[in-house]
Amino acid sequence: MRIIDKPADWPADEAAALAVQDELRGQVVLGEPGPPPGTGLVTGVDVAYDDERDLVAAAAVVLDARTLTVVEEATAVGRVSFPYIPGLLAFREIPTVLAALGALRGEPGLVVCDGYGRAHPRRFGLASHLGVLTGLPVVGVAKNPFTFSYEQPAPGRGASTPLVADGEEVGRALRTQEGVKPVFVSAGHRVTLDNACAHTLHLAPRYRIPETTRRADSLCRRALKEATA
Repeated sequence: MRIIDKPADWPADEAAALAVQDELRGQVVLGEPGPPPGTGLVTGVDVAYDDERDLVAAAAVVLDARTLTVVEEATAVGRVSFPYIPGLLAFREIPTVLAALGALRGEPGLVVCDGYGRAHPRRFGLASHLGVLTGLPVVGVAKNPFTFSYEQPAPGRGASTPLVADGEEVGRALRTQEGVKPVFVSAGHRVTLDNACAHTLHLAPRYRIPETTRRADSLCRRALKEATA
């Protein structure tokens, strides 16, 4: 598999990355509801790192949203394109994620990221960044709450509580399975928070993590292993 180099015009340092976030944040669309859950296509994206070789592998797995069966999948492997700085992780991943999405033969539909959208210190996490760059509806579903405060949801599936920052609800802690830890959902682009939560529940019928993320996680790890064998 060809190793993708980082784009020539990619931000080189923290100041440049912050300027890009400031520029693109105003392009986020949160007023559109997004596609109804269980309709059309939904694509999970995830990444895996090989720090020793400075590589990142991205996977895009397209599911039929109604049946959750795999329709198509694609991977890409690239050089890590930015240093590790909390709040700027999207700059490490997006070039390779875009390459994986670009390798799909069909349209991805709704995209689900293992990360954040509005639930981000500058309200512009990976899900928002990817949505603005592609124009696609994107949802962020993360495994931990980053820096935001929240109350534990009730134990039943579908219970949720707000993630709050500066008095604003930027996401929700959502219980996808009874008695298991919640996931942390935020709208990225062209999807409301209510709809993002509804999609997440539909995509997690058996496990805590949505099927989109589970399948993309497995595929990107396999792609990284094959690229570095």
